[in-house]
Amino acid sequence: MNGKRETALVAGGAGFIGSHLCRALLDRGHEVICLDNLQTSREVNLRMLEGHRAFTFVRGDIVDPLPDAVTRRRDISRIYNLACAASPPQYQADPEHTMLTSVVGTDRLLRLAEQVGARFLLTSTSEVYGDPEAHPQREDYRGWVNCTGPRACYDEGKRAAEAMAFDFARLGRADVRVARIFNTYGPNMHPDDGRVISNLVCQALSGEAITIYGDGSQTRSFCFVSDMVDGLIRLMEAPLSDMAPVNLGNPEEYTILQLLDQVVAATGTRSQVVFQPLPVDDPRRRRPDIRRARQLLGWEPHVPLSEGLAITCAFFEKELYDRMPGFACSPALSGASFVGGAGIAAE
Repeated sequence: MNGKRETALVAGGAGFIGSHLCRALLDRGHEVICLDNLQTSREVNLRMLEGHRAFTFVRGDIVDPLPDAVTRRRDISRIYNLACAASPPQYQADPEHTMLTSVVGTDRLLRLAEQVGARFLLTSTSEVYGDPEAHPQREDYRGWVNCTGPRACYDEGKRAAEAMAFDFARLGRADVRVARIFNTYGPNMHPDDGRVISNLVCQALSGEAITIYGDGSQTRSFCFVSDMVDGLIRLMEAPLSDMAPVNLGNPEEYTILQLLDQVVAATGTRSQVVFQPLPVDDPRRRRPDIRRARQLLGWEPHVPLSEGLAITCAFFEKELYDRMPGFACSPALSGASFVGGAGIAAE
C-alpha cells in the first residue's frame, strides 16, 4: 500500500461473506465503507465493526442512484460488489429486484470505479454453470442454465453482470476481477436464509425434523468463510493479465447425505429426517475446478468441513439461544467456539 491507507467500498458488506470481508480489510489497514440496503443482511453482523474509526456504514440500495456519502468519496481505490440476495428462497422472493441488483447495481458500481479509478471485483456465482453437464466445473465451461426458470433471476443476472464487467475491462473503462463463488458457510449466516448448511444445522440443533430435498445424492462443495475471504482479497490484489473469471470454492465434494452425517456428528441430534421433492433446476452436482486460483493467486482452502462445521454449529447454537432463552445447548459442541460479530471464525 506504499504507506497510504487504501479505501475499500464493500457493497453488500453487512451480509454473511461481506461482513467477514469488511473485518479482514480493516485488519489489513484499509479504510472500509460498507454499503448495504439490509434487505437480506443483518446489522448485527456489523456490531463488532461499528466502533472502528476506519469503518463507515452507509445504508443504500445499488439499484437506486448511489448515496452521496459514497459518490463524493474520491479516495476509493477498491470496490467489492457482494450486493445481492444469494440463497434461492431470498432471491426468488423478489426476482425483479434480484435481477436489477445484478445488472443495474453492477453498472452503477462499475461507473463509480471508472470515475474514481478504483479496481473492481464482482462476486459472481457457481450458479452461472446451472445444472452442469461438465464436472468439475472449469471457468471455460459455458453452463447449462434454464434462462426462464425460477432461478433465472439470479443465474442470468450474474451472467449479465459478468458480461458487463468484462465489457468495461475490454473498453479500458475499469480494472476488473470476477470471482465465481461456490457454496460458502460459517458464522454470520442467517439462520433462515434457506442454504443447506444453515437449514440442516438449525433443524438439528432445535430438534426439528431435518429436511432433505430429493434423495440426498446431489453433491455440493463447501468452503469455510475465512478461506473464501482470503481468496477474494488475493484476487482483488493479483496483477491479472487476462479477462477471465476465477472459481473460488472447496474442491472436496460431498453428497447431501454425507453432509447430513457430519451435521449429526457435530450436533449429536436425534432429529428424524424427512425427504421432500427436489426444487426446480436444483443442480445435481457442484464442484469447482480451482486450478486457475491455485496458479494465479496461490490460493486454496485449508479449513476442513468437520472443523468449519463445528465452529458454524457453535455460532448457530448461540443464535438459537438468543432467540429462545430456554434453548438447551448441545454437549457435542462444548469444545467449539467462534469469534463473535463480524470476526472470522476461529477455534
